[in-house]
Amino acid sequence: MSQILGVKFNDYGQVYYFTSGPFVVREGQHVIVKTDQGMGLGKVILIRQAPKEEDDNDSHKPIYRLANEKDMESIAENEALSKDAFKYCRKCVSTHKLGMKLVDVEVFFDRSKMVFYFTAPGRIDFRELIKDLVREYRTRIELRQIGVRHETQMLGAIGNCGQICCCRRFMRKFVPVTIKMAKEQNLFLNPTKISGICGRLLCCLSFEQEGYEEFHRMCPRVGKKYTTSLGQVKVLRSNFFKKSLSLLTESFEEQEVSIDEWNEIVNKPPSEEAMGEAKPRNQRSKRGGRPSKPEEPRRDVSREKEPSEDKTDEARGRSTLKRSDKNESDKGDRKRYPRKERPEKKERDDASVRSAPEGKSDSLSDDEKSKRGRRPRRRRRRPSKK
Repeated sequence: MSQILGVKFNDYGQVYYFTSGPFVVREGQHVIVKTDQGMGLGKVILIRQAPKEEDDNDSHKPIYRLANEKDMESIAENEALSKDAFKYCRKCVSTHKLGMKLVDVEVFFDRSKMVFYFTAPGRIDFRELIKDLVREYRTRIELRQIGVRHETQMLGAIGNCGQICCCRRFMRKFVPVTIKMAKEQNLFLNPTKISGICGRLLCCLSFEQEGYEEFHRMCPRVGKKYTTSLGQVKVLRSNFFKKSLSLLTESFEEQEVSIDEWNEIVNKPPSEEAMGEAKPRNQRSKRGGRPSKPEEPRRDVSREKEPSEDKTDEARGRSTLKRSDKNESDKGDRKRYPRKERPEKKERDDASVRSAPEGKSDSLSDDEKSKRGRRPRRRRRRPSKK
């Protein structure tokens, strides 16, 4: 019965699946397989039984054969060749003064192709570099630009936790990591704390994101007030590790409850004990902490009017009647007599007559008077012609 083999071509590479075919393979052995880029030698790290359905078996290619001693010797020679090519390429980069950093060199099993991995801040013209490498090794040369995360994956490093970086140890694909994940996990937004060796956000933030999202769906909104059996409470904060909430009660005391207890007390009328504690506190807040005084009954002042007040009201009514009669008589006098001219207008007319020369004041027409009263217009100066 055929088996499904998980094969890796390098330590930090992905796992590819093949069928064992007629060969009996054990875990840890090396096999030779056919790939899109030629023959390759890989190591078996996983073995599982093939499913009974034949459709699934057709999706995986079979291995070519098991590796022998000559194949292992050629692999050792390829590793030595990759080291020499790495040194030679760095020398060529310095001579051509290219702004790139060489990371690793990969030599295919049959030496049909060599891949040079490098990092650079932008695009680089490396046509002269490829000519030098082809002239030296007489094979196909490929220069592949990678990011800083893949660089850390290839080289390996020690993370902030003191262990080997996750990308080198077990990660094979990178997922996007955003600053929103750090905010939801209540981390300090300090770049040195939430960044890895590569200078990007820590990959481990994405590992715990699903658990935090599920916890926040169960929790109420922080900073909001709710009516519970404890009275009206305010949610101060939530604790992911304890699965608990910190509440501020009406008596200004902080209380910690679990998520299960919160689901039991939320949206329930307050108990008698909570109501009894809330009443004295409300009275203190209204009167500044002093006991409330009994209120005196109010008198109805409108019914208990003294006779002197009635007399004053009658006197006020008579005075208002007199004033209204006086105003009506003034209005009649104004209608009888003609309207008097204002003395200011007369003075203006006399001054205009005095200022005019003798014998000409009567002869001036209305148009000339209106023209004289107008303000003279300012003429615009025209530029002098040279």
